[in-house]
Amino acid sequence: MTKKIKKSVVFFEAEGGTDKGDDGHRRDTMPMVNAVKAQGWNAEVLFYRNDKKDEIIEYAKENFDAYISRINPGNIPGGEAGYFDMLRSLSDAGLVGMPHPDVMTGYGAKDALTKLTDTDIVPVDTYAYYSLEELRKKFSISLSRGERVLKQNRGSTGEGIWRVVLADERNFEKGDKLPADTKIKCTEAVDNHVEMHELGDFIEFCNQYLVGENGMLVDMPFMPRIKEGEIRILLVGDMPIFVVHKKPAEAEDAFSATLFSGAKYRYDKPEEWAELVDLFLSTLPEITNKLGGYDLPLIWTADFMLDDDEDGGDKYVLGEMNCSCVGFTSHLDQGIQEIVADKIITTIGE
Repeated sequence: MTKKIKKSVVFFEAEGGTDKGDDGHRRDTMPMVNAVKAQGWNAEVLFYRNDKKDEIIEYAKENFDAYISRINPGNIPGGEAGYFDMLRSLSDAGLVGMPHPDVMTGYGAKDALTKLTDTDIVPVDTYAYYSLEELRKKFSISLSRGERVLKQNRGSTGEGIWRVVLADERNFEKGDKLPADTKIKCTEAVDNHVEMHELGDFIEFCNQYLVGENGMLVDMPFMPRIKEGEIRILLVGDMPIFVVHKKPAEAEDAFSATLFSGAKYRYDKPEEWAELVDLFLSTLPEITNKLGGYDLPLIWTADFMLDDDEDGGDKYVLGEMNCSCVGFTSHLDQGIQEIVADKIITTIGE
């Protein structure tokens, strides 16, 4: 029996936060709502609260075909578990998840990179640590092989993302376990500030990123060509919409591509990065398969850095993906909200 479509979708938001306009909504939410309505569908916004979860579930099950999440789960008071439980309940009840909570964690968690190390876009020496014991045992070996970047799983402003390089006068063999008193220089991406540490102390400091819900650290090689800029592809489903070229500040140790740290942003058309875009799109089936087989997120990004291939040409390295709550307010005047509305309606009707 074919399920009857209600032609109705719900957008979930959270109350408060610096991403809201004067009307209390994210600046890209109401344009999407209005674009869906312009096609003759119903669209509503509900503000999620953990203490209202059961009420929201019952209302949404009764009234909507799909949900669109416009919440950064890490910013929900009381934690994200209740929100994800609600989304799973709605998905189990037949609502189309945009995205499903497992897609948020599968694509958005930093350890997604470790599941893609046998593709052409992630270095094979990329690791994930889930305990202090793992970090102590393995990071001192990976650092002996060259400069590294440690990334915490939480946050999106560069906090807890550290560039780590040996600053010790002693000579160490690659592949050896470095002693705890090894001198290291650490630069944090949030503002490119530099700290000098002993390795053992820094590892203990990093335990804060391992504790709690979804605590983890990803360890990958540092890409020196990040100084040329990080390249972000924004997509709606499998459609590239624009590319952001984010060039770090000119300071000696700067490597962060956030606006807060002084990076400069340039917005390009996908065809201006045809080689990268074609590579990524050709890899999508493999990525989808390795990350759980779910439909691609509705609105999401993939961030790349430049590296050199064996012949001295350009090579692209995936740094992370994000699909929890990607914004596109800078391009509302280009009608992206209509593209999103088309994708929502097409997906529900499939």
